[in-house]
Amino acid sequence: MRKKLTAKSDLENLTVLGKEKVTPGRRLEGFPNHHPERDYVVTMVTEEFTCVCPLTGQPDFAELEIRYIPDKLVLESKSLKLYLHSFRNAGTFHEHVINVILDDIVAALAPRWCKVTADFAVRGGIGICVDAEYKRPS
Repeated sequence: MRKKLTAKSDLENLTVLGKEKVTPGRRLEGFPNHHPERDYVVTMVTEEFTCVCPLTGQPDFAELEIRYIPDKLVLESKSLKLYLHSFRNAGTFHEHVINVILDDIVAALAPRWCKVTADFAVRGGIGICVDAEYKRPS
């Protein structure tokens, strides 16, 4: 059996990959999964996620981990980077932003399963870790 590698047609719907001048935005992009017959987990991690407290405007920093089992689409990493950067000045509670990120990934990719975990830096003596998970209904 011949391995399925990236085809030129896989790049057709990608608008930020390979572009130099792109601004952060709330658009996630995917490319075709060449192995939809198999369950495999994709893990994406960043230690640079930031948002701000909705009341004080103080920055909140988190290590963010996104794990998912793709179905028809795989998440393109540059679009994810720009998407996450769009939250940099967004005033939001930790619990809300992580659920929004999960909902947006599910809307963009329709994965079989997805879990977003954020481990926020300690502020005021309390650390907050948020896990949000999606399971496709059977």
